[in-house]
Amino acid sequence: MKKIVLATRNKDKIKEIKNIFKILDLKDVELLTISDFANVPEVEEDGKTLKDNAIKKAKVVGNYTGLPALSEDTGLFVEYLNGAPGIYSARYADKNAKKHTATYEDNCKKLIKELDGVEWEKRKAEFICLSALYDPKKNKCYTRKGVIKGYISINPSGSKGFGYDPVFYFPEKQKTFAEISSEEKNLLSHRFLAIKQIVKLIKNLN
Repeated sequence: MKKIVLATRNKDKIKEIKNIFKILDLKDVELLTISDFANVPEVEEDGKTLKDNAIKKAKVVGNYTGLPALSEDTGLFVEYLNGAPGIYSARYADKNAKKHTATYEDNCKKLIKELDGVEWEKRKAEFICLSALYDPKKNKCYTRKGVIKGYISINPSGSKGFGYDPVFYFPEKQKTFAEISSEEKNLLSHRFLAIKQIVKLIKNLN
C-alpha cells in the first residue's frame, strides 16, 4: 500500500481531498495527514504564485516525513478586481498581514463589498487549484492545474462547502458551490480536476 501525506492543516480541504480519492477509487493508497507526524514544520506561504506555494508545502512535508507529499494551493481570481484576491484568497480580509485571522465569512463579505454595484457581466471569476506531488526519494515535484469558471454572486447563498463557495456562482448548475451537494461539487470542482491529473502520477510512484 502506497502512503501519501497531505501537506495541509485545513480540515475542510483534507475532507474534500479524501472524498475525491474515494471517487477516483484509489484503493492501494493510504492518505496520511500532517497530524499523523510529530512536529511537522509550519510552512509560510510566501510564494508569488499558487504553484510556488504548492511546491513549497509539498517539499517541506515530503522531506520531513520521507514520504511522497501531496499539496495544493487554491485561489479565486476575479476579473473585475484584476485577479484579486488570487494567491491571497485565504487571507483576503486579514487586518494584519502577519496574522491569519480572517474567517471564510470575513473573506466573502469583503469580496461582496468590493463588487458592490458591479453589473453581472463584469463579475466573472475563476477558481484555480494548483496541486503538487513531491517524491523525496527522487527529489522530483510534479504539478497539475484545475480551473473552473463562474461569477461572483450578488449575495452569499447556500450552507454547504467552505471558503468562497457561498459566493461562487457556477452557471452549469445555476447555483453557487455552497448550494450543490459535496458529491456534485467533488465531481466537477477545480480541486477535483487538479487532483484527478495528479492521481495518474501517484499510480506510477514506486
